[in-house]
Amino acid sequence: MNRKAVSLLSGGLDSTTVLYYAIDQGYDITAFTFDYGQRHSREIEASKLIAKKAAVTQKIFKIDLRQIGGSALTSNIEVPDHSDDGTIPVTYVPGRNIIFLSIAASFAETIGSNSLFIGANAIDYSGYPDCRPEFYSSMIRSLSSGTKIGIEKGFDIKVPLQNMSKPEIVRLAVNLQVPIELTTSCYRGGKKACGKCDSCHIRLRGFVEAGIPDRIEYEYYPDFYKKFMEK
Repeated sequence: MNRKAVSLLSGGLDSTTVLYYAIDQGYDITAFTFDYGQRHSREIEASKLIAKKAAVTQKIFKIDLRQIGGSALTSNIEVPDHSDDGTIPVTYVPGRNIIFLSIAASFAETIGSNSLFIGANAIDYSGYPDCRPEFYSSMIRSLSSGTKIGIEKGFDIKVPLQNMSKPEIVRLAVNLQVPIELTTSCYRGGKKACGKCDSCHIRLRGFVEAGIPDRIEYEYYPDFYKKFMEK
């Protein structure tokens, strides 16, 4: 196939799974990673290891979203423990995927590509508005009408995990031989994943429901994961 595409790679489980999915589909991938002033660099370091393991070219784009702030990931707001209160959490970064997709699309156009891959998910996510299908449909229309390559060929944003549950994503990652041990999902970015933040909780729950142990280390394991490992 050898079609060029850009795959957004944060270093997390979902974006890494999408990277391997895109490669499996025969695309010539450039992994696009954002150094956006997030509260820790662990995910960027993880993305470098993943891109090297996958043998793909990686582009690291630096932008400082701390100038905007308003998120626990880009300002001095404490990262909370997991909560099921139904509100959009403080780890939401205002407009992040709008910004990321626009920049990645600009880069894609320079290499003759009209395709982006992203690991967004509308089921097992934290309530972020820029993970919903209607957002991606809107961005596809905007990029198709607002870029030269989009006008000529149309622009596509591929969101293969969009309607998958977290255990389904875990099983896909295993099937694609994703190096799960290299990924990081923790918002706090310590040497070990905290096991308490929203992202860690969702990730661990996904592994439990998939019946597969996680391959990374945690400082704390929720009771539901301890019970799973005791079986």
